[in-house]
Amino acid sequence: MVEITIDGKKVQAREGESVLEVSRRLKKDIPSLCYHEEVSPFGACRLCMVEVKEGGKWQLVTSCQQVVEKGMEVRTDSDAIREGRRLAAELLYYKYPNVPAVREIAQKLGVAVKDEAIEANECILCGLCVRACREVVGAEALTFMDRGLGRENAEPEIGFNPDKCIGCGSCAYICPTGFVQMEAVDGKRIIWDKVFHMAKCKICNRYFAPIEQLEFISRKTGVPVERLMVCTSCR
Repeated sequence: MVEITIDGKKVQAREGESVLEVSRRLKKDIPSLCYHEEVSPFGACRLCMVEVKEGGKWQLVTSCQQVVEKGMEVRTDSDAIREGRRLAAELLYYKYPNVPAVREIAQKLGVAVKDEAIEANECILCGLCVRACREVVGAEALTFMDRGLGRENAEPEIGFNPDKCIGCGSCAYICPTGFVQMEAVDGKRIIWDKVFHMAKCKICNRYFAPIEQLEFISRKTGVPVERLMVCTSCR
């Protein structure tokens, strides 16, 4: 454990924790659209900014990426923090004015949001789906395709590899805007325009998981697919 100071109060933090994790445990209201506790931090939205004292001066940092250090001093609310978060929210709103999650957080942070808007489930490039697919599932079916030398992308985007996707739906679950859609129709699951046939539980006869997901788990664990053909409710 290390001792740090947050908003003038000394607190204990675990080594390796981020400032955001500690602050939220203390019920500090720090906004974010690209953070989830189950995946690595990315710092894409810039909404979780706080101030950390370095060399006697307060510096703005993204709290999801800032690891705690012994003796660290942190502020989670100040004029500079509020302005930094507002500017980050304003930029997001400028790019994605019709995304409900963006509009809600922008308005909360003081951005003038217009009443008229056609709701849209756009990708805000938070990268949560990519990190969940890679770090939690291990399928690596999604990639973050950025611009740069030798790259053909006009704009950054999420790349999808249908050969690696197992249809688990983790990306749809973690997506903050509803961009990643998952649909169930007649024993099939459709996600990223790929159709997956669902497996039926051999006890209750209920569709419960894509066959490709069970095959993936079998390869990872060595458990025969036949033994996996039982839903969690019937185990």
